[in-house]
Amino acid sequence: MTGSATPCCLNSEGNSDRIGRDGFLRLRFARSGDGRTILAQSRFSLPLQALAPLALADGASYLMLLNPTGGVLGGDHLMTEVVQEAGTHVCLTTPSATRIYRTAEKPAILETTIHLGEGATLEYLPDHVIPHAGSALRQSLRIEMARGSRAIVLDAMSSGRVAHGERWSFTEMDSRMDVRVCGRPAYINRTRIVPGEKRPDRLGVMEEFDYMACLGVFADEFTRWKEVAAAMNEQLASAPNVKGGASLVSRGGCVVRFLARNASDMTRTNKQLWDAARELVAGLPPFDHRKY
Repeated sequence: MTGSATPCCLNSEGNSDRIGRDGFLRLRFARSGDGRTILAQSRFSLPLQALAPLALADGASYLMLLNPTGGVLGGDHLMTEVVQEAGTHVCLTTPSATRIYRTAEKPAILETTIHLGEGATLEYLPDHVIPHAGSALRQSLRIEMARGSRAIVLDAMSSGRVAHGERWSFTEMDSRMDVRVCGRPAYINRTRIVPGEKRPDRLGVMEEFDYMACLGVFADEFTRWKEVAAAMNEQLASAPNVKGGASLVSRGGCVVRFLARNASDMTRTNKQLWDAARELVAGLPPFDHRKY
């Protein structure tokens, strides 16, 4: 395992006037001789970093992705690459919500790419994004899945720092997700919110809700998707103060979208949906998503 913390304040042309930093994180997971998943390689440059992984009882590796600077600034370009070798099982999360700070010019850019080998299982549950007033974010998530692999993926955001009166006060939020199974598209989505052009809290859109979440479940060689969608809708129906629904994708997957009035309701619903998906698709029991 190797790591570096070299400041990256210059762009490729060596412009010292550039605002923002470049960060890179690359993780490679392998399968040990006793069947456990281990972190075989870790390389990073600040402001990205990964904490030491924990070993779960089922042999999976549980790891937190970390930005020790406390948030993302305008002009930052942070790239994360995760490679899971065949048969590995990885749970990735973050210690807390990702804060996007005000920018005077350039947006913050977050790019994440995850490659799943044959029979690999990914659980990717980062905390939600909190865009501060005047912030701009462009983020992308690309997942390449090999034969027999499975992925449960969460993407969530708030309307801003609600307690500070910053509802929909950010400049732009542009989020993309691209999931491919055995080289073929399974799910491609783009959500772009520009409050200055169209208010998200208008009638028929977000209205009084301040939190939005999307849970995607994808698996090659899995067929019981109607059962998964029914279970997800049942969970949503029993959750207070949330509105949403589950739908099937054309190629091996189910996507759940919902709105929540506060962070507690969203977090609780995320966990309930995650646990249900984990049991139905991976045949695994719930576990404590520890943040400490």
